Amino acid sequence: MISKLKKIWKNEYVQTSTVIGIIALIVFGFWFGSQSVLNTSYPALAVVSGSMCVPYDGRCDGWSHPFSQTLHIGDLIIVQGIDPVDLISDYPDSDIIIFKKPTDPNELIVHRIVDKEEKDGKIYFFTKGDGNSNTKWPDIPTTYEYDPWNQGNGISEDLVVGKVVMRIPWVGHFVLFMRNGIGLPLVVGLIVILLVIEFIIPLMRSKKEQKQQEIPL
Repeated sequence: MISKLKKIWKNEYVQTSTVIGIIALIVFGFWFGSQSVLNTSYPALAVVSGSMCVPYDGRCDGWSHPFSQTLHIGDLIIVQGIDPVDLISDYPDSDIIIFKKPTDPNELIVHRIVDKEEKDGKIYFFTKGDGNSNTKWPDIPTTYEYDPWNQGNGISEDLVVGKVVMRIPWVGHFVLFMRNGIGLPLVVGLIVILLVIEFIIPLMRSKKEQKQQEIPL
């Protein structure tokens, strides 16, 4: 039995398949583990808009000033779930939060807290994109420049997903690439090509060589 297992393990295809399986388990394990550790269903997200970007030298591309204190398109942000009571609203050093858009709960927004209030035992957060309107972060905006959510009532604590605890420049561009109409099919196509090169072609060559050896001279 052991000798059979050793023979199977020596097979190149079995080894490659095992490695692929282990990598997949590590990726999924890391994702679900991150959800548990960070206490949120969205432990990592890619920034898709420039609303949090404050231009430097007229540029807001994330490539020329990747380590500025605001967020750029293509940043990968790490999100941590947190009790709304513990969120900091002391602008401009307030927390950047991720929340479900009140008018469309399926859409996530990442903006900075500029103020908060408690009403009927529930906390409501007033938010704004650092780069939105005429007043840019860290200058203090007027209430008219706050996000127009819930007709001025702010963001209910029930809609808050978590706060940004880290940003990784550029990495989010891969996620955005995968989301467009070309990215995913292209990556899947490359994987298929690699599998064909790794498995199918060597197998066809092996069978061809075996047939040639069986042909009597």
